[in-house]
Amino acid sequence: QVQLAESGGGSVQAGGSLKLSCQPSSFISCKMGWYRQAPGKERELVSTIGAAGDTKYADSVKGRFTISRDYDRRTLYLQMNSLKSEDTAVYYCAACMVASGYKYWGQGTQVTVSS
Repeated sequence: QVQLAESGGGSVQAGGSLKLSCQPSSFISCKMGWYRQAPGKERELVSTIGAAGDTKYADSVKGRFTISRDYDRRTLYLQMNSLKSEDTAVYYCAACMVASGYKYWGQGTQVTVSS
């Protein structure tokens, strides 16, 4: 069983930046991603990155967010720039896609953007 530990969330004003980190408890090379869930809304895709470094972004974050992974530090990152109030949500790290969805999920980290 792999645990995913997210960090880096917090409160920031609109236009600001935050960098989220996700560190697995053991080395994994599978597809990983960031999802978010705002109050009263369903969890949605933010960005994913494959083992080969191929990336995908939700239209709402393209050009503002950048996903990356550091295999040496076994860490997944999400650099978030030009934050908007609508980016306010709990952000979750996910890893290793199986038929039913991602196999591993983190506990989530709160991001709050004030306008």
